[in-house]
Amino acid sequence: MPILASLPGLNLFSSLPSNPPQNDATSPTPSPSPPFPIPKYPPPRKRNPQRTLPQSNPAISLPHRRSNYRKPVKKGVISSDGDRCVVIGENGVSYQLPGAPFEFQFSYSETPKAEPIAIREPAFLPFAPPTMPRPWTGKAPLIKSKKKIPLFDSFNPPPPDKKGVKYVEMPGPFPYGKYPKEGKTREEILGESLKKWEIKMLVKPLLSDNRQVNLGRDGLTHNMLDLIHTHWKRRRVCKIKCKGVPTVDMDNVCRHIEEKTGGKIIHRVGGVVYLFRGRNYNYRTRPQYPVMLWKPAAPVYPKLIQEAPEGLTKAETDVLRKKGKSLLPICKLAKNGVYASLVKDVRDAFEGSPLVKIDCKGMHASDYKKIGAKLKELAPCVLLSFDDEQILMWRGQDWKSMYPEAPSTLLPSKSGISSGLDDSAKSSDDCHTPDIKNGISSPKMMTLWNNAIESNKALLLDEIALGPDALLEKVEEFEGISLVTEHSCEALVLSSEDGSGSSMAESEAGSYSEDFGGENEIYSDDDIINDEYYDVEEVDSSIPLGSLPVDKIAERLRRESK
Repeated sequence: MPILASLPGLNLFSSLPSNPPQNDATSPTPSPSPPFPIPKYPPPRKRNPQRTLPQSNPAISLPHRRSNYRKPVKKGVISSDGDRCVVIGENGVSYQLPGAPFEFQFSYSETPKAEPIAIREPAFLPFAPPTMPRPWTGKAPLIKSKKKIPLFDSFNPPPPDKKGVKYVEMPGPFPYGKYPKEGKTREEILGESLKKWEIKMLVKPLLSDNRQVNLGRDGLTHNMLDLIHTHWKRRRVCKIKCKGVPTVDMDNVCRHIEEKTGGKIIHRVGGVVYLFRGRNYNYRTRPQYPVMLWKPAAPVYPKLIQEAPEGLTKAETDVLRKKGKSLLPICKLAKNGVYASLVKDVRDAFEGSPLVKIDCKGMHASDYKKIGAKLKELAPCVLLSFDDEQILMWRGQDWKSMYPEAPSTLLPSKSGISSGLDDSAKSSDDCHTPDIKNGISSPKMMTLWNNAIESNKALLLDEIALGPDALLEKVEEFEGISLVTEHSCEALVLSSEDGSGSSMAESEAGSYSEDFGGENEIYSDDDIINDEYYDVEEVDSSIPLGSLPVDKIAERLRRESK
């Protein structure tokens, strides 16, 4: 550095040149390459692309259920697609398909009897069209298997030792010496009526089993028919558990179940129903129904609550509603309960009060409104309000008591009994006429009196003005009749030498014919057990009184005590 500083004309701290030297254009220098390659991105997409969307099925773009879509309809066909059409009729909205055994509905048992006045969605069939292509699932369709998978056949089930195959229930049960037969009609599939021991054998394993079909507020729906046949594939009896609104009218539910499925109800306890498929049932030849793809919106029906119901003015209706606010409810309904005795409770309550209230707190609004609509038809009654989650009903002007009219009973006083039959006694009785009071008994008491009179346990005296002797004769005569009816029993004729024992054989033959006379019918009334399940065997009632060993022991002890 000192050597460089001693050189002449050299300034180490001179300023930089004002104009830098220009690069020569004839010799370009290549730009250095970046250490990492720059990625190439596609051009940005446009925010509003103008492309044509594929036309979708109009049934997929339905109005929302809470929309204000209302289309008034009348009775008849409202939409059709060739042979497939939507019909408004007595059963509400129904769907007709070619070759169907009956008109399809979403719910068969919970359709109101009133005709709908409007629909909440366009009229489309909720079934897949016959020409519908396979919907896109994001994957290519599977290749068809080369194996021939046999259909389920109850008459020729797979062997029990075969792996990968579930158990298929065979037809039956059959009496000894009889075999299954192919049947087409309901009577042929059901076969002979079941005996009580067969019903017990079929029902007992299912009492504590949870393999069942649950029937809720929608009642017997269309897709439930195929579900019942799926249960019948594995078992001969299908257990159906009903809860909620349909249990108000269980007879209606059971009737629709038997009509649509073709089975037979062999046992019923509360809301649980046991449905028998038939002796000659074959799963391969079962009726196959199309599956309903969605739940159609319920149509609009007339209002249940009116300002001035039948036979009342608006002022009278307001008075009844005001009285109903302070009325105590007869019962409280639980959510998803069994209401089999509700109709009877309402009818009994109408015997004592023209207004009846039911507490429905905690229930869905549509549930207790449906219950009110059912009570309006079954009780019958007039609905007044659904305020405060309570059903208020009026029995109506045309209400009639369930019990017969109670006749006025004459109650003679004690002083009215004459002391003799002579003329002087009669004249004294005429002078002192007893005070006769008219008393009206309750309808329930009159029903008990009528049952007692029919069973010869009570006597109705038509002639009230009887003397002591005549009254005593009546009482003695009635006492003999009541003793005869109470201690009477069936006669047992023993065989003798003159051939009089044929009467016993005839009676036995008659009893056998009575027991097995209903086999030709589908199912006799004795074979159907509705409310009870009999575990006790029947006792022969032809044994005469005093013939049992216990009676002989009692007779011997009675003699020894004397």
